[in-house]
Amino acid sequence: MKRSVPFLVDVVLVIVFCVIGRNSHHEGIISAGLFRTLWPFVIGLLVGWALAALLGARGGFADAVARFDARTLWPTGVTIWLSTLIIGMLLRVISGQGIAWTFIGVAATVLALFLLGWRAAWKALS
Repeated sequence: MKRSVPFLVDVVLVIVFCVIGRNSHHEGIISAGLFRTLWPFVIGLLVGWALAALLGARGGFADAVARFDARTLWPTGVTIWLSTLIIGMLLRVISGQGIAWTFIGVAATVLALFLLGWRAAWKALS
């Protein structure tokens, strides 16, 4: 599997998460509103990917990059999921978008299903 494929899968799934959320609230899917909903979670995803790569940096950054497998559930998938969720929520608050406890619960569940689910399926099938 090419190194960029897991990243693209994660990005697509975060976009799907935001589209589903906006659609469930009858908000425009193809609009500036989608970007407003999406950007905090994409930033969280990017930070999660960086953190996951650095977690394996025992032998230095170049060694970590060479050994990094984005398909692993633990610690990579969990790091990416938690970072996407926590940083996404923090950025929503900072940018004035607000959050509710129910939204945090739904987001945690759906993002876990998406970002951890495909990794678990990959492990089960390989």
